[in-house]
Amino acid sequence: MEDLLQVGAIATTHGVRGEVKVFPMTDDVNRFKKMKKVFLDIGKGYQEMEILQVKFFKNMVILKFKGIDNINDIEKYKGKGLFVTREQAVKCEKDEYFIADLIGMKVNTEEGQLLGEVKDVLLTGANDVYIVEVAQDSPYAARVPGKNRELLLPAIHECIRRVDMEERSMQVHLMPGLLEEV
Repeated sequence: MEDLLQVGAIATTHGVRGEVKVFPMTDDVNRFKKMKKVFLDIGKGYQEMEILQVKFFKNMVILKFKGIDNINDIEKYKGKGLFVTREQAVKCEKDEYFIADLIGMKVNTEEGQLLGEVKDVLLTGANDVYIVEVAQDSPYAARVPGKNRELLLPAIHECIRRVDMEERSMQVHLMPGLLEEV
């Protein structure tokens, strides 16, 4: 599991005094108000940044960091991620998971057959959708169209039966229509 979890990415600068517009990557943008520090991906590691000021503008968060007082100090970090430690992260409710913890998780059917592994998660609004890269040696590989062999699984109880974070595995029910008929 990842030690740092991404909460946003610097989209662009804001003004000339070193503020940045951040694209939030969290369910609750108001959490930025409570944050005292974040870790900035500087390419060769992470730099701890103290947050001095938080504002909101449309769908963006505007942050001011301690020690960054002009546009030239921050411009080089456009597109870089902002992270928090697990201890700083919002606690997950029952049946909620961090995307970073789901990526790479093995996926098996209720019958115990290997399906593949979680490659990514789509946030659709209604429910998340897990993108599963179907393993070539899976008995279901021939029933998944396309050369990438990706299967989209809705993150709903009817489909996702069990998630075991310790074993990093997921058990799924393949609902009718998810696979092509052969």
